[in-house]
Amino acid sequence: MAYTINKTDGTILATITDGTIDNTSSLTLFGKSYSGFGELLNENLIKLLENQTSTASPTAPLKGELWFDANTNQLKVYDGSAFKPTGGAKSSSAAPTSPSAGDLWMDSDDKQVYAYSGSAWVLVGPVYTSSQTLSGWKIETLAYSGGSAVVSSMYAGNSRVAILSASTFTPTVTQTGFASVKAGLTLNSTLGAVFEGTNTSATYIDVSGTTNSTSSLIAGGNFVRKDYADTKTAKLTLDTDDGIVIGDSQNLTIDVSSNDVSFTQASADKDIIFKINDSSGGGAGTTLMTLDGSETAVSIAGNVTITGNLSVSGEYANTSSAINLIDDAYIKLNSGGSEVDSGMIVETSDTDDARLFYDISENFWTAGHGASYSQIIRIADATDDGGANHSTALKSSSAGGLTLDSLTMVAVGSITEGDTSNKNVPTIGAVVTFGDLWGGAAKTVSTSAPSGGSDGDFWFVREA
Repeated sequence: MAYTINKTDGTILATITDGTIDNTSSLTLFGKSYSGFGELLNENLIKLLENQTSTASPTAPLKGELWFDANTNQLKVYDGSAFKPTGGAKSSSAAPTSPSAGDLWMDSDDKQVYAYSGSAWVLVGPVYTSSQTLSGWKIETLAYSGGSAVVSSMYAGNSRVAILSASTFTPTVTQTGFASVKAGLTLNSTLGAVFEGTNTSATYIDVSGTTNSTSSLIAGGNFVRKDYADTKTAKLTLDTDDGIVIGDSQNLTIDVSSNDVSFTQASADKDIIFKINDSSGGGAGTTLMTLDGSETAVSIAGNVTITGNLSVSGEYANTSSAINLIDDAYIKLNSGGSEVDSGMIVETSDTDDARLFYDISENFWTAGHGASYSQIIRIADATDDGGANHSTALKSSSAGGLTLDSLTMVAVGSITEGDTSNKNVPTIGAVVTFGDLWGGAAKTVSTSAPSGGSDGDFWFVREA
């Protein structure tokens, strides 16, 4: 009579006829009256004892079947599709081969546990190796007078560097480097631990102190505030050509380009004003100089001293009624230019005004107005004694006479006999006629008697 073999869930695994064996599973099943069944029965029992220890997995395994993998020395269970480790960590110095997802491995050298993700071993912990000693965060409980506090201590190489706490307290048991613990992060004082690196954001900075602990640890009170009128006691250097911008409308810009420094008033038609504290009467805020943006002009309120040369390419205008005083003995015009007429012009109603200038083509000084000019006669052009020299001369003194070799006089107006007040220059004939009078009487010199005449006239007979 055949055997029907059922599994635990009631499903039929196999039907074995009398005198036969079945290898549907990892064990050998035999039918009724099978010769030699004792050996197979005993072998089946041994397989169950050793969980079928082998380097190869059992053939035709059943779900839930155990197998001890001789390769990895792991007990595995069949899940219906593959054998998976039953749990526990494999302790070895090298990672196990042919692991399955979820396998655990204890690194016997570093004393660290890994889990297999299905593609790589991932460290579970601790994060430090046995040779590195305690490093990283450790949750601890510290007692204080009011109870206890749970804190997170940061270790590095078995040294506690910092304590992270939710409250401020003083431990009742001495904690090296932590006389007190503050809410937040407290650093170990015995290590001289500080925050290093770049801080991109900070809500507050303590500015109550101004004493620096070292040359590199600067007290908060030494920083210049953005929102507060502050004083800086050391030199300020802006190591950038972009310079500095001043004003709520960014009015004034001081910047550098090709080592040239520029002061720029950005607001249209607005001024740059320089003020001083004038103790002589003006007081603080006295305007000394104004750069006028609307007029493109410069005005200076005080005296100006120029030790170098002054070059003016535009016009010079003086609106003061005061006399201009110049200490220099000479004023040089047309310096460095080509030879041209040069001098002074006084504005009048005449054409070309009144002028005093040096005529470069004639090499003498010229003066005049209304476009009518003549040479200026110098004292050097006069002679001391015109009579002695008998030449064209200009007497520089009213004393003495002037003797000329020849003189041509041009009549200007007229003069009559007996007229002593008329200053017109008469004609030559008029001079002769005027000279004919002798004590008031006319005199005539001729070869014949004159016609007409007056009582008392004289006639001098001159032989033909």
